[in-house]
Amino acid sequence: MAGKGQPKTGGRAPGSVNKTTREFRDTVRKLLEDNAENVSLWLTQVAATDPDKALDKLARLAEFAAPKLGRVEHTGLDGGPIKVQASEMSDDDLASIAGGK
Repeated sequence: MAGKGQPKTGGRAPGSVNKTTREFRDTVRKLLEDNAENVSLWLTQVAATDPDKALDKLARLAEFAAPKLGRVEHTGLDGGPIKVQASEMSDDDLASIAGGK
């Protein structure tokens, strides 16, 4: 624990998933994998009477397997525009960066 005036050290990195959340997501993912046939059947049954509802349910299930990522806005210095500075490179340099050579 950091004392007064001392920087905090250790702990999880900002944005990393804690153990309980990771275990919950893994459990839900396994449940969906083990019941993929049933889930598909259920969604088909719902879609027969209400396609929008089936799509909504599918989207909600997908969040457990691949959670939404937060939106990130990139800005330049003091919230201004991003400035790009290009430098001259040879075709060979560009190809090596692109993996072409």
